[in-house]
Amino acid sequence: MRAAAGAALALSLAGCATFSPDGGLDAVQVITRPATGHDLARANANGDGAAARRVASLLAAPLSADSAVAIALLNNRALQASYAQLGIAEADLVQAGRLPNPTLTFSRLTDGQGLDIERKLMLPVISLLTMPAARGIEQRRFEQTQLAVAGDVLRIANQTRRAFYGAVAARQSVSYLEQVQDAAEAGAELARRMTAAGNWSALRQAREQVFLADAVAQLTAARHAEVAAREQLVRLLGLSGQDASFTLPERLPDLPAAPRAQGDAEAQALANRVDILMAQKELAGLAGTLGLTRATRFINVLDAGYQRNTGADGGHARGVEIELQLPLFDWGGARVARAEAAYTEALQRAAQGAIEARSQVRESYSAYRAAYTLARQYRDEIVPLRKRIADEQLLRYNGMLTSVFELLADAREQVLSVNAAIEAQRNFWLADAALQAAMTGGADGADGNVARAGR
Repeated sequence: MRAAAGAALALSLAGCATFSPDGGLDAVQVITRPATGHDLARANANGDGAAARRVASLLAAPLSADSAVAIALLNNRALQASYAQLGIAEADLVQAGRLPNPTLTFSRLTDGQGLDIERKLMLPVISLLTMPAARGIEQRRFEQTQLAVAGDVLRIANQTRRAFYGAVAARQSVSYLEQVQDAAEAGAELARRMTAAGNWSALRQAREQVFLADAVAQLTAARHAEVAAREQLVRLLGLSGQDASFTLPERLPDLPAAPRAQGDAEAQALANRVDILMAQKELAGLAGTLGLTRATRFINVLDAGYQRNTGADGGHARGVEIELQLPLFDWGGARVARAEAAYTEALQRAAQGAIEARSQVRESYSAYRAAYTLARQYRDEIVPLRKRIADEQLLRYNGMLTSVFELLADAREQVLSVNAAIEAQRNFWLADAALQAAMTGGADGADGNVARAGR
């Protein structure tokens, strides 16, 4: 029996799981790199500060959407916390591949006439028999955690892109509104002088003054919006203090020559979205759990052990002890029913998730095309027409065919068109980021902690 026990221990130790060199991060990167275009790294993982130097080099140049995402993936603290979840899940996986330690019992009894010594070594037989199934369940949970972390990566990347475009648009609006305020101040001063000379009425002067007041109010609001948008980007980049210094471009990127084609977007989303992959892993894990629950419903505890007793007379008694929990009151039916209900719940949620994923892709693509059409219309038609009208009015004014009042009125209309054009261009890039998120499952609405919370 001792030889059998030693063989079982040796077999279990030989099959023990070990920790991977990358802690599961490489598998996450395989999923996220096609969407982000960047590698992942734990903070100070290699001890030489390579990630910090990379972040510093990216901050030294004017930011782009791509470089902002690269910094966030290296420096965002929430992502670093998600990477730590991989270590927890891998530790559970390794633990599932190791047999629980045997139990050694030693007792020393005396009744005044002699000494009775009992030695007992118990091995958890059920744990040994079910260890392959248990390790398979933990393996699926570890893979599910990897998908959850991949979802966090894609979500942070999407938020960073959106925050970048919002910050650049806010900066561009402030720059333009500063020019509007300068023009409004000049118009108000001209109106004051012409009214003083008797060439303008008090009504016209009041109109120019209120235009100046509106311009000042809009600029004040725009400056705060710029600070708020920049700080949102700072948080996503994981910067603080002096490290929060970076340079944004002066204007948003130009529209692409043509919008991207829809193609088989729905099929790609079902194949690539991390929330769909997570649901599939959850189903596989629950199926494994259901099978294990059914297999052990009658035998919950089965321990086998070697026992040796030394009696008061100095004699020795050896033998084998088996401890079995009898299913007299609990036949395991409730545990099986619970596992079956959990599997059914996950199955229905996975089906609903697929329906929602396909719908989100269609809706996101429609929003993307509408945003592109609107932004192109402002760029190619509305703003050029407003500029042409302003140029014609200036020519008419120089030829003394129109008044200053009409010239300033057209300038106010042009202000509205340019602001709307900036917003339309910003909305296009936000819609582009939303479409990418719908294709990969990195939308803000996706909860990357669902799988970990449901463990």
